[in-house]
Amino acid sequence: VLGNASTVIFNLYKLGYQKKDQCCYMLSYECHKAAEDQKLDPRSSARIISRNKNLGIEEYKFLLKTTVSSGIGEETYIPKNIMEGREESATLMDEISEMDGILFDTVDKLFAKTGVSPSEINIIVSSVSLFSPAPSLTARVINRYKMREDIKAFNLSGMGCSASAVAIDLVKQLFKTYKNSFAIVMSTESMSSHWYPGKDKSMMLSNILFRTGSCSILLTNNRDWKNKALMELTCSVRTHIGSNDEAYNSCFQAEDDLGINGFRLNKDLPKAGAKALTMNLRVLLPKVIPLSEVLRYRISYYRNKIMKRPTPKDAGPGLDLKSGIDHFCVHPGWRAIIDGAGQSLALNDYDLEPARMALYRFGNTSSGGLWYVLGYMEAKKRLKKGDKILMISLGAGFKCNNCVWKVMKDLEDTNVWKNCTDQYPTKTLANSS
Repeated sequence: VLGNASTVIFNLYKLGYQKKDQCCYMLSYECHKAAEDQKLDPRSSARIISRNKNLGIEEYKFLLKTTVSSGIGEETYIPKNIMEGREESATLMDEISEMDGILFDTVDKLFAKTGVSPSEINIIVSSVSLFSPAPSLTARVINRYKMREDIKAFNLSGMGCSASAVAIDLVKQLFKTYKNSFAIVMSTESMSSHWYPGKDKSMMLSNILFRTGSCSILLTNNRDWKNKALMELTCSVRTHIGSNDEAYNSCFQAEDDLGINGFRLNKDLPKAGAKALTMNLRVLLPKVIPLSEVLRYRISYYRNKIMKRPTPKDAGPGLDLKSGIDHFCVHPGWRAIIDGAGQSLALNDYDLEPARMALYRFGNTSSGGLWYVLGYMEAKKRLKKGDKILMISLGAGFKCNNCVWKVMKDLEDTNVWKNCTDQYPTKTLANSS
């Protein structure tokens, strides 16, 4: 009996020690802001639209109407080859040049800001859905910065807009094995050869929404760097509902009736997003919401069930999310996605402002999008020491990957919002294009 008791005590102590030893600190993050000659102003947008000879009157009307109501502004960025009129004849070099320019820019800034040397990086992860060259994107970065021979490199593809959260969770898991390590996560999307020149309305949406952007993040589990960290990852939950056919097909790369490649966003997307988000939060929220609030919700839920009271449609999740969360970093994928998340979680305009402004200023930058939202919060000096941030990401598959960060110090870097912070929030989200 004593032997069994000592074994149990030892295992509990070991588990507690391992949990205490696990940590994931964010030292810095750097978003990409493209050059001015890549800015898609109304004149450039009209010129690109007019080049598509496959569009009829109905397609033009749909495109213009959807653009105006999309929540996308008039200062987003697109790849150079599209600005130059080569969207239908993009080359491999166009794609490589696009990726090199984006990734090297953000990684350069990470090293310059933190003082960490490329030779100190132990893990590197890229999350780019639509471009998987050989050598890989991580290999190109390793070669440029002459990183160490034992570096662990991972390339995530086909995972859509929520790939950055997947990459963060991957690093978190790797940190359990590799102690006192540094990791870089690079999140972006290749657009140079994926501009859709067809007339399928569900595929034309990608041209309206997706824009050039990226973010690279530097992480560590070395506790000696705790005082220099911006944030600490406290929780991450990944949900995948790809077994559901409707959800699986809601975001899909395919060919249209004319044989033109594109990315289809169909009518099942909002439903798939809501389902995946609900399932994810059922696991995540009990980990971050105070026990007192969970008990209050349970009591209220069963009381209403016994008394057969109907639940109002705009009641939100029922739990007071703000009892455990201070800020909501919603994926800036589309105006309808942001509004839908706000309604589902009972968030107000202040909560949704960062996502709406990131979408308006930079567009949907795929897996890099969450970091433009975070950058807005920081530029507006919202993030104070001890605050908790819930990052909500949705992506093809279909999946929902969410995580919670704890702010380690008051943050106020203006990052990519420099020189324009005072212009936001805008009075209108309409696009005059």
